[in-house]
Amino acid sequence: MTSKVSAGTLRQARLDKGVTQQELAERTGTTKSYISKIEDDIKEVRLSTLQRITELGFGGQLRLSIKL
Repeated sequence: MTSKVSAGTLRQARLDKGVTQQELAERTGTTKSYISKIEDDIKEVRLSTLQRITELGFGGQLRLSIKL
């Protein structure tokens, strides 16, 4: 399953944490190119990858909400 994450949200979280795209990629087992494509709204991110980014990259916790 993929998720449409706001490019600005991920970029802002990364900048707030003082992490480069390369550092985030290394922490999460992805590539700098993939992180860049997510931030530039070129690629959609898998929920499992978003969880890794949130937990391993930022030390946070992913919470999902469904509104009907």
